[in-house]
Amino acid sequence: MRTDDSVPPDDLAPRPLSARSVVLSLLLGTHPAELPARELVRLVERFGVGGSTVRAALSRMVGAGDLWRTESGYRLSERLLERQRRQDEAVRPRAHAWRGDWELVVVTATGREPAERADLRTRLTALRLAELREGVWLRPANLSRPLPAALGRVAELGTARPARPGPELAAELWPLTAWAATARSLLAHVARAAHPAERLAAFAAVVRHLLADPVLPPELLPADWPGAELRDAYTGYQREQAAGVGAG
Repeated sequence: MRTDDSVPPDDLAPRPLSARSVVLSLLLGTHPAELPARELVRLVERFGVGGSTVRAALSRMVGAGDLWRTESGYRLSERLLERQRRQDEAVRPRAHAWRGDWELVVVTATGREPAERADLRTRLTALRLAELREGVWLRPANLSRPLPAALGRVAELGTARPARPGPELAAELWPLTAWAATARSLLAHVARAAHPAERLAAFAAVVRHLLADPVLPPELLPADWPGAELRDAYTGYQREQAAGVGAG
């Protein structure tokens, strides 16, 4: 039961950036995720957002729990630091050589509310597992990350070696052709983007798309898979952005 979580074509088109989206993009790409107030306002102004608009947005974001006010500036809240960790892993996934095993998660809990079921699906998808049939999730065991212990309360965890050929199973579980096509469109789009706001919007779409990359072993991927090229493009943009911090 594969789902297509890749970036839809409409997301490739430039769209106006809000002050909030610019602030979040900058802080999510900054390590540690904190910047002095004056520096943050200066950086956001480069994207065509006025200083008074930025300051108003910062106040609203603190009130909403997106940011914490520090002695020197602003930093991401714990909730958004977790988002940054997921984003960092999407850009630099910790993968290792695959030996043929598949991670297996079989949901055993019953009587859960719809919201609980939806939350579990979201968590399993974030772990880059895919649903073969209702309640049966799997992926190649090539990622250096343990499954959360809390999963053991609602599912049986283990490994398996499906009889079906790996590439055939992977193609059923993930929309690999569609993901690759969108990745190539994104690469072409970021190569054309010249204005800072256009580049920021384009690379925000790149990050969203990388979050949907299943990070499969090379043996299971179609030829000319553009995942590494897309990650390299975003890493270059991160260096470009980091060079601008403190340069004003």
